[in-house]
Amino acid sequence: MQLGALAIFDPREPIPPAQLAAVLAERVTRIPSLRQRLRAAWLPPGGAAWTADTTFDLARHLHLHELSPDAEETAALASELMAEPLDLCRPLWQLHLMTSLPEGPFAVLIKLHHAMADGLRTVELGLRLLDGFADRRPGRPDHGEPEPAAAAPSTVPAAQTSAERAFRTAQTVTGVAIRGILQLPRAFDLATSTVSIAASVLSHVRLAALLPSALGNPDHGSAVSPADRPATVRRLALVRLDTRDVRQVRRRHGGTEHDVLLAVITGALQRWLIANDRCSQGLGVRTFIPVSRRSRTDGPQRHNVLSGYLCDLPIHQDGPVGVLREIRAAMDRNKAAGFARGPGAFPVLADRMPAPVQLITIPLLRRAGPLLFDTTITSVPIPSRPMALAGAPLQHVYPIAPLAHGQALAIAVSTYRDSVHIGLHADHRAVPDLDCVADAIPTVLAALNDSAPPAP
Repeated sequence: MQLGALAIFDPREPIPPAQLAAVLAERVTRIPSLRQRLRAAWLPPGGAAWTADTTFDLARHLHLHELSPDAEETAALASELMAEPLDLCRPLWQLHLMTSLPEGPFAVLIKLHHAMADGLRTVELGLRLLDGFADRRPGRPDHGEPEPAAAAPSTVPAAQTSAERAFRTAQTVTGVAIRGILQLPRAFDLATSTVSIAASVLSHVRLAALLPSALGNPDHGSAVSPADRPATVRRLALVRLDTRDVRQVRRRHGGTEHDVLLAVITGALQRWLIANDRCSQGLGVRTFIPVSRRSRTDGPQRHNVLSGYLCDLPIHQDGPVGVLREIRAAMDRNKAAGFARGPGAFPVLADRMPAPVQLITIPLLRRAGPLLFDTTITSVPIPSRPMALAGAPLQHVYPIAPLAHGQALAIAVSTYRDSVHIGLHADHRAVPDLDCVADAIPTVLAALNDSAPPAP
């Protein structure tokens, strides 16, 4: 469950790799959460807390790699680095600086555990490593509250003082009772919502997923899919689209840019399944689409605040326009229902479990992902303003979604300025021809652009 991003920079003048490493090291020291690790708590049983790592060593987290400025070599190295598990006894992140010549392009891979960050949190931490973004370190205000004046000796009779204390105690107890009564409707609504999510999750469990599946079993001959085991060999494929092409499809066929990109990815999966003779009529592909629950009041301590939608991809629909039409209808239904209900809200359900219950159930449920969905498609927003590191402009940023246990493919999408960046993260045993999926994405987008708009 490691996610991240591969950012590529193109300096206008030579920058020695050691200088880049020093800039990153200095900015890491400004972010307290990067020096925290998880510590198991005694109470409640199964609980954990973030605590300062007293043995923090930056050299264990910031690494320099020398390689030629080749996109394929960079993606291959990033694949290997994403497959290496993080040390759970240390802060759950790594930075990998990939560079060769001082005057050439360089890349930075940021890698975090999903317990530490969701997509938006990853963007927030990444931005704080770049030029021009204010440091948000908490500090004392310039003008603190004045110290309370010392109380004068009391001259009130003892009987009156006791009566006042009794009145204040009764007032406090009454206030607590009233607040408790006022919270009863909210507690009832919360319990009802929790039961509704649990029932919806159970009703969407697919027992057929225990059998060989489209995205997990390449040979149809084994009852155990390669994706039923943790991915030891991973592959990354990076795809870049022109934002103008995506917006032209949206203007011509309707929907949102997110709908268009979902339809393009669906079309690419459809072509890949057909090429591998796996697109049988009884086969379905269901994706989990994460949705952020983060609000403006959520502080940095909220590391992972997610819900989501489950969407059955219309891989049997003929033509890219028909695929887009069905995607739009499915997403409209999900948005109307909201992200706090339905089977895709299972992260909300997990958050509401007490820690002792999680201690027992999570080891069992972590293998149950294929019972609900086959793949993940997530969209990570990136600010559109120009950004740079040590003066080198940011050219591209490819998000990398976590590849959960039992999943063969995870797809992440980000739009930065005039490009849409797509990161395909796969189990190489289950998807050995990941390049076929990647190559189909621009082809499907071009087909949508060439298709006539639907009749009014």
